[in-house]
Amino acid sequence: MLRVGDLRAHYGGIRALAGVDLDVKPGEIVALLGANGAGKSTLLGCITASAACEASGSIELDGVQLLGTSTEAIIRRGIVLVPEGRQLFGELTVHENLLMGSFLTGDDAELERVYGLFPVLRQRGKQLAQTLSGGEQQMVALGRALMAKPRLLLLDEPSLGLAPKLVVEMFRLIREINEAGVTLLLVEQNARQALRIAHRAYVLEKGRISTSGIASSLATDPSVVASYLGT
Repeated sequence: MLRVGDLRAHYGGIRALAGVDLDVKPGEIVALLGANGAGKSTLLGCITASAACEASGSIELDGVQLLGTSTEAIIRRGIVLVPEGRQLFGELTVHENLLMGSFLTGDDAELERVYGLFPVLRQRGKQLAQTLSGGEQQMVALGRALMAKPRLLLLDEPSLGLAPKLVVEMFRLIREINEAGVTLLLVEQNARQALRIAHRAYVLEKGRISTSGIASSLATDPSVVASYLGT
């Protein structure tokens, strides 16, 4: 499905990615772990052409080169990003925010599916997005992305700022989205939870992939445990 090869990115003289190789197969949840500043968000931004950096290398979806194409074209091919911080339209209602997700397709047929996945959003439909709790805002961000009918969903820190109980619920919903047929690339600071639901995982350090493998194996890898999971 997705294949990233020798991807390099820099912001002026600052190097963010230094030759990243990564692939995501259909039906997988692939976790991308790493410390702040490792280049995780830049990688997602390069895949979606939304990062304000210079990039070289290869990003292919089903063998079609994406690097150098527009964000709109990438969304139309089925890759959608849920950005860190949600980035909702705070002065629009929940319902209006969700409809923004179908702007390119002009098809709101996914709305009932989204309301089925997040029943609370139906109740909050006329409420301004900026008045929602953090957990509800994250549901809107996920729902808005699903409205675009993604084949590959990129999630950037979906549990950030959520209470522990909501973190568990968020990961349950991510797994449910995957079981419904959506492939996911997940950037997540909560490495323990991410490795529980992922099929495979990569560790990004200083712009390079340092470790990769089956998620359950990485969960017991001494270097991963020491750096990201604790004792």
